[in-house]
Amino acid sequence: MKNLFLIFFVSFQLNSLSQNIEIYEKPPVFVGCEEQPIDNLKTCFNNKLNQYIYENFQVSQEAVQDGYKGDVKVLFEVDKEGHISVVYVDAIYDALKDETKRVFQSLPKIRPGTYNGKPTFYQYSLTIKIPLVDPENIKNTAAEETASLKKFVDLNEIVSNEFDSITKNIVKYQGLEYSSQLNIPFTHHYYSRFDANMNGLGTNSHTAAKPFVYEDVAKYYDFEAEKEALIKGSDGWWSRKLWDEHLVQVQGEDYWFTIDPVFDLQVGKDTDADFNTTFNNTRGIYIQGGLGKKFSFSTSVFESQGRFAQYYNQYAESLKAFGPDPAIVPGRGIGKRFKDDAYDYPVAEAYLSYAPANFINFQFGHGKNFIGDGYRSLFQSDVAAPQTFLKLNTKFWKIKYTNTWMWLRDVRDAVVEDKAFLTKYMANHYLSWNVSKRLNIGLFESVMWTDTNGRGFDINYLNPIVFFRAIEFEAGQGSGNAVLGASAKYKWNNKVNLYGQFILDEFSLSHVKAGEKSWKNKFGYQLGAKYYDAFKVDNLMLQLEYNQVRPYTYSHNTIVNNYGHSNQPMAHLWGANFREFIIIGHYNYERWFADAKFIFGTRGLDFNDGTDNFSYGGDIYRNYNERPFDKHVKIGQGNKTKTFNAELQAGYIINPVSHLKVFTNISFRNFNPEANTEATFKNSTAWFNLGVKTDLFNWYFDN
Repeated sequence: MKNLFLIFFVSFQLNSLSQNIEIYEKPPVFVGCEEQPIDNLKTCFNNKLNQYIYENFQVSQEAVQDGYKGDVKVLFEVDKEGHISVVYVDAIYDALKDETKRVFQSLPKIRPGTYNGKPTFYQYSLTIKIPLVDPENIKNTAAEETASLKKFVDLNEIVSNEFDSITKNIVKYQGLEYSSQLNIPFTHHYYSRFDANMNGLGTNSHTAAKPFVYEDVAKYYDFEAEKEALIKGSDGWWSRKLWDEHLVQVQGEDYWFTIDPVFDLQVGKDTDADFNTTFNNTRGIYIQGGLGKKFSFSTSVFESQGRFAQYYNQYAESLKAFGPDPAIVPGRGIGKRFKDDAYDYPVAEAYLSYAPANFINFQFGHGKNFIGDGYRSLFQSDVAAPQTFLKLNTKFWKIKYTNTWMWLRDVRDAVVEDKAFLTKYMANHYLSWNVSKRLNIGLFESVMWTDTNGRGFDINYLNPIVFFRAIEFEAGQGSGNAVLGASAKYKWNNKVNLYGQFILDEFSLSHVKAGEKSWKNKFGYQLGAKYYDAFKVDNLMLQLEYNQVRPYTYSHNTIVNNYGHSNQPMAHLWGANFREFIIIGHYNYERWFADAKFIFGTRGLDFNDGTDNFSYGGDIYRNYNERPFDKHVKIGQGNKTKTFNAELQAGYIINPVSHLKVFTNISFRNFNPEANTEATFKNSTAWFNLGVKTDLFNWYFDN
C-alpha cells in the first residue's frame, strides 16, 4: 500500500511539473509584443521579426540580375541582455550573407528570455525567402509553420545538412579564371592575341613582367567574348568538353576549380638523324582553382618521353648533370634514359597566387618567369628548367614593381656534395614606369649568390627596395654576381611600338676611354619593334628584333655565381658572345593559326680541341679568367659560327579554354662554324613534326 501511494505521489508531482514548466520559462519579448499573453509571445516575436526583415532587407543586385530564387538560412542568438546576434548564416551569394548580418545588427535591443525568473540565452533558426515575401500576405499553412521562427538549442539541425548544402550550392561554371589571380600560360603565340590591346595608346598597362595574371589583362581584352566567338560544340556533353569547356569545371560558394588532361603527342622526321623518327609523348593533368576572390592556385604534372632532332639531342646531352642520367632536356629538366636513344623527363609545376589588396599580388611556386617585351630577354628568360620562386607584384599610380626571389641549382660534377646538387640563389628587382601615354621605362637589377661561409639564403635580399649592388659590396668580394639593366618601350601609335633592353654586368670607364675593347666591359642590348594588324591584315602581328651580348657577360670567376640554372642560362639561351636578328610573324583567324620565325646569328664558341682550351666568352659556365687576352675583345671571337634557324607552323585550336591544338611545323637549321671540332661541327637539317598538344609553355629549338 505504501509503494502504491509513493508511485501515485511521484506521478502526480511529475505530471504537475510537466503541465506547469511553461510558468518558469518565458521566451524573449520583441519590441511591440510586451502586452501579449505569454502563449502568444513566440508568434508575436516571429511576426515582428519577419516584418522587420521584409521592410529593411535589401536583396543584392547580383541576385536580382540572376533571377535567384532560394533562401537564406540564419541561426541567431538572444543573449541575457537582450542583444540579438547572428551565429551562423548560409547563402549562395556573399552579398546576401553580408546583408543578413547588417539587418540583424540593426535590430533593436529586446527583453531577454528567462528561465525560473533569471535571464538566459535563446537560440533560434530562421529561413528568409528570396525574393522577399510580405509576412502579412502569407497564409497560416503547414509550409508557413515550417519556415517560421523556432527555438534552436543545438547546431546539429543545420550542420547535419552541411554536406548536402555544399552539393546544393554548386552552380553552373561562369569562367571565373578570366577574372582571377591566375597566370595566363605564357606562350609567345597566345600572348600575341592580346598584345595589341595591352599596348594601345593611353593604356596604363605594364607588359614586361610575365606571365600576366588574368585580372590584369581582362581590363584590356575580353576573354569571355573570345570564348563566345569560338564556341563550336553542340549541347551534347562530349561535344562541349571536346571543343569548348574544361573537362571538369566546378563552381560553388567561394570556390571553383577546373581539371584538364594535358597532351603533347607528336611524331616527326629529322633529315640529318641516324634514326627513323622523332617523337614526343607527354601525358599529364592541369588543375586550376580559386578560393574566394583573392586566392588562386594552379598545378600541372607532366609525364614525358621523347626523342628529338639529332642536334637537339646532342645539345641536351651536353647539358648533362652529375649522375647516371644522360641529359637535361632544355627548358624541362633532367632526362633519364628511355629505350636506347630517347629520354624520360617528368616535370611538375605549381604555384599559389594571393592578392590581399588591389595593388599587390604574392606568388609562390615552381615554374618560370620572364622579363621583357621581346622574343628574347636579356634580363630573365624562360629557357631554363623550372625553378622555385617567390614573386611580389606591386602596382600603384603609373608604377609596377616586380620582385622575384629564386632557388636555383648548379648540377655540375665539380660542386656536387653527397650526391646532392648545389643550391644557389637569385633575386631580381624590376621597376616599370609609364612616363607618358607613349613611353615606358624600366630599371632592373639582379644578384646571384651561393651558400658562402654558411650564408644560405641572405635575408638582406628579401628587402624589396634595397639596392642589390650595395648589399653585394657589404657581403665581401666574390660573395655574389650583380647585374644592372634598363629597358624602354615607345608606342609609336596603336599599331606600332618599339622596345629595347640594356644589360650591364661589369663596366670600366677607363677601359672604355682607352678604346681597347677590354674584356671588362661586359654588356648587351636589345632593339625591337612590333607591328599589329600589319599591312591592314587583321590579327597579323609582325616582330623584328636584334640582340647582341659581348663576351664574358653573365659569367663569373666563381662559376657557381654565374647567371645560370641547371646548366642553362637564365637570360638568352646562347649565353654571351653573340649577335642575332629575328623576324617573327603571328596570325590568327578564328581557331586557325600560323607562325613564322627566322633567326640569323653569329656566335663565338670555344674550340676545346686539346690545343686551344681558352674561354672566348660565349659559355657562361666557363671561368672568365681562362680568357686568351684582355684587350680587343669582340663579338664572334673564338670559333666564329654563323647560324640560321627558320620555323613555319600552322594549326587549329581544338579547345581554346584548355589550350589544346593540332599542329604541323617544319624547321630548318644551318649551323656553320669556321672550324669543326668534336663538339662543334657544320650541320644542316630539316625537321618535320605533326601532333596534338596542350600549349602551356614555350619550347625553344633555336639553340
